[in-house]
Amino acid sequence: MRRRLITSTLAVVLVVIAVFGVSLVLIETRTITSSAQESVDAEALRIVSIVDSRLIGGEPVSPAILAEQGGAKRYALVTIPGRPPIEIGTRPTGSVIRGYAEGERGETVIVEESRSAVTSEVGSTALIIVAVAGLAVIAAVLLAVRQANRLASPLTDLAETAERLGSGDPRPRHKRYGVPELDRVADVLDASAERIARMLTAERRLAADASHQLRTPLTALSMRLEEVALADDLDTVKEEATIALTQVERLTDVVERLLTNSRDPRSGSAVAFDLDEVVKQQIEEWRPAYRSAGRAIVRSGKQGMRAIGTPGAVAQVLAALIENSLMHGGGTVALRTRVTGNQSVIEVTDEGPGVPADLGARIFERAVSGRSSTGIGLAVARDLAEADGGRLELLQQQPPVFALFLSKEARSGTDAPRERPVR
Repeated sequence: MRRRLITSTLAVVLVVIAVFGVSLVLIETRTITSSAQESVDAEALRIVSIVDSRLIGGEPVSPAILAEQGGAKRYALVTIPGRPPIEIGTRPTGSVIRGYAEGERGETVIVEESRSAVTSEVGSTALIIVAVAGLAVIAAVLLAVRQANRLASPLTDLAETAERLGSGDPRPRHKRYGVPELDRVADVLDASAERIARMLTAERRLAADASHQLRTPLTALSMRLEEVALADDLDTVKEEATIALTQVERLTDVVERLLTNSRDPRSGSAVAFDLDEVVKQQIEEWRPAYRSAGRAIVRSGKQGMRAIGTPGAVAQVLAALIENSLMHGGGTVALRTRVTGNQSVIEVTDEGPGVPADLGARIFERAVSGRSSTGIGLAVARDLAEADGGRLELLQQQPPVFALFLSKEARSGTDAPRERPVR
């Protein structure tokens, strides 16, 4: 690349110098020759005018007088009718430039100058032109090298950037080179790098979310299938199989939800649903795990509530909160339903130590966890809640109270609150 740029630039410069240099030499040669001819003619006219004036005045005409008055620097031959020729200076040999003039009394003057002087002057001028051309070539080479480096280095850098993108390193360079065309290529590569980075981040996020969100349904499904395998009673097998099919449906819903959120986090298909059914299903699903840990999970608050959202997404949010309490909390876990304004609220609390003070403001950020966990569950839960137009908040750190706010379905009549604990 550099060699081609230097060679092409130098070739153009040489062609230009050759064309204009030869033309300039020819013009200067003609100008110098014309100037020498005019100078010889002018000297001949000057001498003939001196001869005329002396002849008219009856004064003598001699070589010394003509050389003194005419300032002759060249050879001159003066011919006067009836007198011998008068020569001034030394006659040159070889090729000469000749000037001729004729006076009023018939006298003639011939002035000659050797052409070697003209040739010498033409040679000096040509040397100057060649020297200037040489300097121009040197300057052209330096400029070509500089321009080649200015263009080749960014191209090499852009090629390395493209190679990095191909090898899986999508970090944008944000480097510009002062050349609009190259800067445009750099802009496109940086934009591509950012898009690739977002795609890779989305893929990694989907993989992490999927592994986290699918763990609980798969564990529950595995437990049900084990119950089916160990059961001898047909009714028990049917019951467990029905529950297993429900778990498969939930698992399918989780997968579809994850794929939908990976494409558009806010594409939830919210509908009106019975909140009691979701809460009841979650309590039944998690009660065996809490019983095994020597803990209890209960429900209290208003019943008969209907909310706007996606039942599968709400179930996943509650599962994340219940699992979080099982892993990090302590004592009894309580799910309390209530109404505030035009929103239905589900609170999840436990009797554990709560959320550390330094994590309270960052508890919903990814990779933030108070213990050795992934730190993904609460972040995914908040994303799911927001996708349905709801929100998930930490109302209290000690003891911890998480609240899921959902839009309440508008209903006619009055709903009297019924508060009773359910175990």
